[in-house]
Amino acid sequence: MPIPVTCPGCLTRFTVSDKYAGKSGPCPKCKKQLIVPDKAQEVVIHAPETQGPKESKGVAVLKPLKRAEFKLSQIELIVAAVLTVLSIGWAVFGRTGFSVPPWWMSAIGIVSLAFPVAWLGYTFFHDDELAEYSGKERLVRVGVCAAVFAVTWGLYWFLAVYLGNKILADVDTTQFAIFIIVMFVVGTLGSLASMELEVGQSLMHYSMFFGATFLLALLMGVPMAEPFAVGDSSRPYPVKTPPALVPPPRAK
Repeated sequence: MPIPVTCPGCLTRFTVSDKYAGKSGPCPKCKKQLIVPDKAQEVVIHAPETQGPKESKGVAVLKPLKRAEFKLSQIELIVAAVLTVLSIGWAVFGRTGFSVPPWWMSAIGIVSLAFPVAWLGYTFFHDDELAEYSGKERLVRVGVCAAVFAVTWGLYWFLAVYLGNKILADVDTTQFAIFIIVMFVVGTLGSLASMELEVGQSLMHYSMFFGATFLLALLMGVPMAEPFAVGDSSRPYPVKTPPALVPPPRAK
């Protein structure tokens, strides 16, 4: 019968064959040496006795209520921060006229969103069976992850310039798709290395950041590529051209 083992170092749970009972070996995740417990150390957990009315077979009629833990206050604060940044991008840096905001306004929005989205994503996607990072260590890890997330948009700009595009509005659809793939690879690796999530969880972690910043860019009218550019793409900051006014016909 398999023996359940919990690593004292990384708290990873796994099972091993009973033939390894009492023997030592490395943890499959953190490689720390541990001792497999034997049958004498096995702890048997009995179900708690139920109170209240029961059926003729001794089965409880009333089922106990289970309380689900939900970190509402922390999530509320982070969601509020994200919505605040998006609101600022719409109301202050958005397209109040026809001009497109300069690059440093977009950079402010990206950096402002990176940390709260990285924190919120880790809260959602971390493995509940593993100990959650907290305190100073969590701040450092989330900070590193947020920095990598923000740098991915800098990588997008670098690739666009490196391939000969004078402005982002010159990036065609094919280049845009390739740049996005590169961004997702770098962002996912950054989440893997800093937050130690699974590959799928890290991919969703970066997807949250990309989706939030992409929405912010659309709200601000940033010409990220040809499909999202408006007006004359030859200008440093493309502008909308208002329709020409046609004079009314003269009365004969």
